[in-house]
Parts: sequence; C-alpha cells; structure tokens
Amino acid sequence: MYFKNPEVLYFLVLLIIPILVHLFQLQKFVKVPFSNVAFLQKLVQETRKSSRIKKWLILIIRLLLFTAIILAFSQPYLSNKKADLKQHNFIYLDNSLSTNTKGKKGNLLKISAQEIIENASGNDIYSLQTNSAFYTKITKNELKNVLLNIKESSKKIDLSDVLLKFQLKTKNKTNNLSKIVLISDFQYTYINKFTNVTCPFSAIKLESSTKSNISIDSVFINNTNTDNFAINIVIKNQGDAKKNIPIAIYNGSKLISKLSSSFAKDTQKTIQLKIRNQKEFKGKIKINFSDTFAFDNVFYFTLKNDKKINVLSIGKEANFLSKIYNKKEFNFTQSSIKNTNYNNFSKQQLIILNEVKNISDIMLNKIIEFSKNGGNLVIIPNEKANINSYNSLLKFLNVGKIEPKKIDTLKITNINFSHPLFLNVFSKKATNFQYPIVNSYFPNSADNASTIVSFENNTSFISQINNTKSTVYWISSSLNRKNSNFVNSPLIVPIFYNFGKLSYQQKQLFYRIDTENKIDINTALDNDKVLGISNSKKSFIPLQQKFQNKVSIITKNQPITAGIYSVLKDSDTIVQLAYNYSKEESLVRFLDLNNLKKANKKITISNSISKTFKEINKKNEVHWLWKWFLSLAIVSLLLEILILKFYKP
Repeated sequence: MYFKNPEVLYFLVLLIIPILVHLFQLQKFVKVPFSNVAFLQKLVQETRKSSRIKKWLILIIRLLLFTAIILAFSQPYLSNKKADLKQHNFIYLDNSLSTNTKGKKGNLLKISAQEIIENASGNDIYSLQTNSAFYTKITKNELKNVLLNIKESSKKIDLSDVLLKFQLKTKNKTNNLSKIVLISDFQYTYINKFTNVTCPFSAIKLESSTKSNISIDSVFINNTNTDNFAINIVIKNQGDAKKNIPIAIYNGSKLISKLSSSFAKDTQKTIQLKIRNQKEFKGKIKINFSDTFAFDNVFYFTLKNDKKINVLSIGKEANFLSKIYNKKEFNFTQSSIKNTNYNNFSKQQLIILNEVKNISDIMLNKIIEFSKNGGNLVIIPNEKANINSYNSLLKFLNVGKIEPKKIDTLKITNINFSHPLFLNVFSKKATNFQYPIVNSYFPNSADNASTIVSFENNTSFISQINNTKSTVYWISSSLNRKNSNFVNSPLIVPIFYNFGKLSYQQKQLFYRIDTENKIDINTALDNDKVLGISNSKKSFIPLQQKFQNKVSIITKNQPITAGIYSVLKDSDTIVQLAYNYSKEESLVRFLDLNNLKKANKKITISNSISKTFKEINKKNEVHWLWKWFLSLAIVSLLLEILILKFYKP
C-alpha cells in the first residue's frame, strides 16, 4: 500500500490525546444515602463495570474514527507503482512495406495504429519508434496524432538497434516504470536479432491473411548489339503455383511488350525478352496480379550508356594487364617512363605504376595532382626501387611509407573475403587453392591500410589505403616471374579487374532504396553549383564530391519511393537513375515467436494488441482506498452516537 500524502500520517501521534484523557479522567461519583445500603451493594458494582465497558468502547471507536480520517486524508492506494510516477511505454511499430498488407481485420498497419489508440492509457507517457522516425516522451493525444498519420516506409531498421535505444532510455528507471512492446510481422530476416541476453519485451506478431507472393527480384541485360538487347527478368514465386501471370514492359508510359508466364510452387524463374535498342529507355516492368504485397509487382530500370574506364600503366610492359583490361570495358594504355604523356593524367581513372625504379619529381607532382582529383593508383614496386623516391610520393599521398626490401620466400595464403574488392567474386570461401609465392617484398607501415591479401606470416601482400579523395592500392612485391608466380594465380584477374571497375562507379541498371549507392557522374561543376536528383513528385540534393572531370554522388536516405529519377545540372538532365525497394521486404517467411520465447523466457508473445495493452493497464492501475477509510470514519461516528444514546450502564 502506498500513500499520496504520507506526511499526513504524522498526525497519528495525536491519537495519544484521547487515550490520556481517558486514563486520567477522574469521575466523581455522587453518594446517595439509602436506608438499606446492603440491599444496593450488588447493583452499584454492576453499574460501575458496565460504565467502564462503555467508556472503553467509546475510546476505541473514537480512535478508529480519527485514524480513518487521517488515513483518508493521506490518500492510500494499491498499485504496482507510485501514483506520482507515470508508466513509460516504449513502442516499436513496424511500418515497413511488408506490413502494408491485408490481415483478418483489414490493413495490418492501419488496424495496428487504431488498436494502440483505443487501448493506450491516458495516464501513461509513450515513446514511439517507427522505421522512419522516433517520438520520445509524448502523451496519448500526441501519440494518437502520430498514429493517425502513419504511412508505410521503405526505410529499414534493425530490431537490435531499436532494443538498444529503448534499453538506454530505460537505463536509469526501475523495471516497473517502463515497458517495451514490439509490434511487427517479424520477417525471417530478424532471426539472429534476439538472444538469451536480450532485454525483456512483449512481442506482438502481425499476420497477413495470405502467405503467397510473386515478386520481381532483379533485372540484367545481355546479348547486346547494335539492333537489340536481351532483358532478363528474374521473378520469384513464394507459395502456391501460379498460372498465366501477365507481365508488361514499358518504356516510360509506352507499352513495349506483353506476355504471360506460369510459375511452379516456391520457385525462381528468369524470363528473357529481346528489346530493340533505343536512344533512351526508362524501363518499367509490371506484374498484374493481386497477392500479399503489391509494392514488389513493379520494377524500374534504365539502360546504361557504359563509359569505358581509362586505365594507364606506366613502367614495364605487362601482358597480363592488357588481357584483363579488355577493349569492351576499358581504354587501356601502356607507356614507358620516357614516353609518358603527363597531360593525359587528368583523363585517367586508374594509373598503375608498374615496377618503376625511380619516381621523378615531375611524375611525383603529376601523380599527386591526379590523386587530389579523385584518381586511383596501383603501385607495384621494382625489386631495385629507390625507396626514398617512393616514400616521398607516399608521404605526399598520406599513405604511410615502405620499409627496406625483405628477402624471404613466403606463400600468399590469406584472402580477405569480406573486402569490397571480392564482392560477388567467390561463391564460397576457397581454402585449398595452390598458394602463389614471392621471394622478396617491401612492407608498408600505413596505419589506415586495410589488407586485401596477405602472406602466411600475416603481413600484407596487397593492401588498400584511402586518403582524402582517392584510393591507393599497394602491392608489396614485384610481380615479375623471377620474383613471384602471382600472375599465374586465379586471384590476379578479379583483383586487377576490380581495381579498374572500382575506380569509376558507373551507372547501374537499377539501385536499391535505403542502401548506400555511390555513383560517378561524368561532368564538371563550378564551385557554386551542385547536382540535384528529381522526378515528377520529389526532388533532393544528394551528398556529392566534386573532382576535375566527375562528380561522385552518394544516395541512401533519399529517395524513399521507387521510380526513375533524373540527375540534374541546373535544369539539364545528365543521366537517369532507377530505384527499387529492397527485395528482402518481399519475403513471406516469418519467425515463430514460440521458438523465440524458448530461447528467452523474459519475452512475452501475443497476437493481440488490445489484449497486451489491457494487461499493461491492469498491472499499472491505481486502486484508491481513501473512500473506504472515509466510509469507515462515518460508520465509526454513527456507532459512537448509537452507543451514547442507547447504551445505558
């Protein structure tokens, strides 16, 4: 039992006053003479005894009366929390694209918002996390206004991050003053987000009425020529088999082709169509079918006019480089030191210093300028390299320095599979390939280097070192056949190929929303100009970095809606980009929360928002007792009146 005004209880000390009055009250009896005293002896004793009983009853009732009045004014109550402390409910409402679907009662997201409004207590305070925003310490009315305007969002949020945020907010609060509620469809992508050390929370699972979905997974192009190209549409079917599903392809608003196709149960199928080459192609693929999710039935893409990447190799001629940098994708040039045209540096995206013995001052200055303008650099040292000239260059580039040559035969054994250079290169980690060797190498001591490939002694063989505006790839050993057989290794092709491809981020067929995308735009900008991105409904200015002949833009938080967007320089369209929603949102696999509860006993699960909130409200309901004590005081007063009036000793 708690008291709202506990200081009133100090008045209970005053109860000693009626007790003292009772104990020290000396009542004088009036003697009445009788002719026969012996006759009245027994009657006097009985009257005195009855009078004492009456006085004790009155004392007890008065003490009860005053105690009840004092307790009533102290306002006692029963509750799991103190009355002056408000319950803080932390709510995560999943408003991802996958919750914008039909459930038994209607749209999952809208119904969830409505049930929270109907069952939330007006006495509590709330913090609401959605995929797109966080609202902290709001009242029920403020919560209602937010929920009434909630819409689905293409943004993704990690549930472990949500729990961590809530946990930090409740760090200085006791457990009975806060409650965490997660409301989501709990797609299977969350399977590793909960452990036995996850903080306690209530999980409410939203379930769609159907568990079957067909979606456009991706698109790729091949078999291009001057007349036409083949577009490959990867379509994923989850659930029952589907027959004669209509598929349409548009160029902007113009219908290009239409067909129908059938899909077996739980399969993925690639459909190929040949399209005539056109100057501008703003592709849209549409599936006309009603299923669990509607957002993944439309897919956007744009044809890319591939700009060949310019690669210049300076130094020794290397046949393996001319084979890797093919004419279809690269403009590759090899040049000796004497014949190097430094004026062409500004046109290159990648320069390879291939076993140059000495870096002259002219070359040093031109390479530094090239790096400042965003050009990438690959350095392969000569066995007889002038270390001082190399270190002068590395110092100006702020990429560490090299140490004197070490002569030691080492195997190249370790591959950093998670490095971006090897993205989509290996289907699985290779551990049994024939290890290439080197006989001598130059270690680099750069602090900001990330290892790509390393020796058996864990020192770096190939490393990536980023400076302010460009990337330097350091290969610690000469690659001539006398010193190393690395050029015979299967690693040589993907490494050097991706050196070139990552030097210029060409426009892709499409990009994913809420994913960091880096795109190089082949244009030059004045200092006071920026590139913008827009379509008919939305425009924004992306993060961008200016270089001499290109602008690198990065998109992540924008755009938030799928479609085709134009990159604008002033009001002129330079290039068009297609954005699509994350394909993970199309999954119809969901977590079994019963298994989740087995892993963590502190988690409570439910499929009813109203039931969960009613339980929270019931546990934190305040039961006021002052009315009962006031009633007791009135009853005590009536008893005293009755005793005084009708009880005659």
